[in-house]
Amino acid sequence: MERYSQYKDNGVHWIGNIPSHWKTCSVRAYTQEYVEKNKPEKTRELLALSYALGVTLYRDKQFNMDRVKENYEDYKIVYENVLVVSPNDIIKGSAYVSKYYGCISPMYFTFKSRFKDPTYLLYLSYLLRTKQAGRTFFSLAKGLIGSILDNGKYVTRRMSVSRYDLLSFKVVMPPLSEQRSIVTYLDKKSSLIESIIADKEKEIQLLQELKQKTIAEAVTKGLNPNVKMKDSGISWLGMIPENWEMRKLSQVSYEHFISNKTVHHQNLLSLSYGRIIRKDINKTEGLLPASFDTYQIVEDGNIVLRLTDLQNDQKSLRVGLAKEEGIVTSAYVCLGVYDSMIPAYLYNILHSYDIKKLFYSMGGGIRQGLNWQGLKKIDIPLPPLDEQQAIVAYIEEKCQKIDTLITELQAEIDYLKEYKQRLIADVVTGQVNVQNETI
Repeated sequence: MERYSQYKDNGVHWIGNIPSHWKTCSVRAYTQEYVEKNKPEKTRELLALSYALGVTLYRDKQFNMDRVKENYEDYKIVYENVLVVSPNDIIKGSAYVSKYYGCISPMYFTFKSRFKDPTYLLYLSYLLRTKQAGRTFFSLAKGLIGSILDNGKYVTRRMSVSRYDLLSFKVVMPPLSEQRSIVTYLDKKSSLIESIIADKEKEIQLLQELKQKTIAEAVTKGLNPNVKMKDSGISWLGMIPENWEMRKLSQVSYEHFISNKTVHHQNLLSLSYGRIIRKDINKTEGLLPASFDTYQIVEDGNIVLRLTDLQNDQKSLRVGLAKEEGIVTSAYVCLGVYDSMIPAYLYNILHSYDIKKLFYSMGGGIRQGLNWQGLKKIDIPLPPLDEQQAIVAYIEEKCQKIDTLITELQAEIDYLKEYKQRLIADVVTGQVNVQNETI
C-alpha cells in the first residue's frame, strides 16, 4: 500500500503526521449533540449498543428479555445515520453510526452530523474506534475500574469520558472525496475479514462439538463398538456396555470439604470455563473477600462443581478437575472419589452431563442452586478400572489433537482481528493511501 506524497505535523500526538492537505479539528466540528426523548404512547424499536457489534436491534441480541423495562419514556430517540457513543465504553471503541430508527438508553450520547452527507460520521466513527484513540480517551476518563464496596454492596464503577472531553477531542478531517474512499474501502475490507473470522469461528464450534461428542460417547458407550450392550435403565443415558454397572454418585464419590480456617492456604484457585485456574490472592479487583477463612481446600484429583445461579446462567461450564492443591470458595461443591473410580473418568462423565444441561433440571430454591444432597442421587455408569483408564487415555489423546486445532484457529482469528485494527488505524489516520486501492 502506498503512502501520501507529503505529510505534516498536525500537533495531535495520538495520530502523528498526517497528509499535508488534511485538516485538524475537534469532534465538535463533525457533530452536534441532540436529545429527543421517547414518547411513551409511541412504540419504537428498542436498540442496543456494544463495542463489538455496534448499534443493533435489542431483540436480535442474547438478552434476558424478562429484564427489559416496560417504560421507555426517558430513552433517547435514535435516527438512521446518527452517531451513538457510550461514555463508559468509548475507551474500547463503542462509537457507531446507527442503521436503525428506534430508542436507546439515556446513558449514551447521540450526535447528528453537521453535514448532509452521512460519510462524515461514518469516517469519524472509524477514527474513534482505533486503539490509539482509545488509549487517549483512557487518559481523559474519570472514575474507577472494577468492583468496590458501596453501602455494604459490591457495585461496578466504570471509567467514563465526559461530553465536553469527547466533543473537544482532537481528530483529523480529510476532504470528503477521500473520506468516501476510506469508508468504502474499510467497509468492504472489514466485511471480508469478518467473513473469514466467522468461518474460522464456525470451524472452532464444530471442533468443540466433536470434542464433546467424543467425550460423551467414550464415557457412556466405551471404546469397543462390538461389545454387547444392555439397557442402563436411565432414559437419557440409553444403552451401556453389558459388563458396566450403574451407581449413584454417592457410591463412587463423596463430598470433600476441608475448611481453610485453620490452615490459611494461599494458593487461590477458581473455576473458569470448565478449567481450574490460579488467581492472584493479592489482587484487589473483583469480589475477593478480606479473609479466606471461609474458603475450602481442594486437593489434586478433586472434582469441583459450581452449581449456583442455575436459573440465570445456562452457558457456563460448571465442572473442573483439580490438578494441584489450593483453596476455592465454599460456594463450590468439591468431590473426592472412592477406589472404584478414577478421578479423571468421573470428571469426564460429569463434564458430559454438564454439556447436556443435566444439572439445570435438578436445582432448587429461588436461584436454582444445587448442593451435594441433590447431586449425590445422579446416576453414574461404572466400567471396570482398566476400562476407565483406557477411556481416560483415549479422551486425552483425542482432545489434545482437537485442542491443538482449536488453538491454531484461534491464533489465526486473533491475528485477523489485530490486522483489521491496524489496517483501520493506518487508513483513517492517513498513514496509507487507499484512494486507488481495490478489493
